[in-house]
Amino acid sequence: MLQTIPLSNDEPALKGAPMICAAQKLLAFLARHDTIGLTKGKAFQRRFVHWAAAEFAWPGWEEDKLFLVNKVLNEDDFPPLEALHFVLLNLKLIRHEKLTCRLTKAGRAMAGSPGDLFNQIAPFYLFQVDHAAWSRLPQPRLDNWSLYLNLLHIEADRGVTCGALREALYGPPDPADLYDRVAGMIRSQVLRPLCWVGLLEENTTGEHAHFEDRRYVTTPLWSKAFEYTPAGAQVTIMAAHRLRRDHPV
Repeated sequence: MLQTIPLSNDEPALKGAPMICAAQKLLAFLARHDTIGLTKGKAFQRRFVHWAAAEFAWPGWEEDKLFLVNKVLNEDDFPPLEALHFVLLNLKLIRHEKLTCRLTKAGRAMAGSPGDLFNQIAPFYLFQVDHAAWSRLPQPRLDNWSLYLNLLHIEADRGVTCGALREALYGPPDPADLYDRVAGMIRSQVLRPLCWVGLLEENTTGEHAHFEDRRYVTTPLWSKAFEYTPAGAQVTIMAAHRLRRDHPV
């Protein structure tokens, strides 16, 4: 089974974790400028969203790609920033004061500590946030993280597609369905969060590759963040069979 390992602040693999790198930049921005302006709806103002799009260089959400479909950027046009704002606020590393965002004492102390940030952000974002609630369409919550992580530990070491994971967990999709809702749920609730905290990397064969065909590979951070016991492999295989039999989605 997988057990998490606290990471040190000098762990080099953290440089490949998009959410951790972005958190450092956002906290450092507040340390320099004191505040970030908020809209009436308590989202970051456009000026900061534009700054974040350029500075974060978030894989798949780079500045040039965002501006291809938007003339100006609001926070909800940049979902990684929206998620990061939610996470930092709930972890009390930032706070809202009227229509400004400010550092907390904890956020100021952690601004230059990527390992400490990962140790707080990753467990909260992966295991406590309801990723289904961020979907535009209603969907059930996938919360069997022990199974997903152990299966990925086996399969994603050499690379696995979202479609292959869907079949391993829930069987093949109905050929009559134009859209595979289950594969979409696995990508949005499991694979994308793991990519955003730097534990998986998404590879595509082309710019417009269908999401079922996108390949996911564990990053060097995976082996640093998880300790694996060999007994987990058989448990994972048995659990996957039970999931397919007892819990179709």
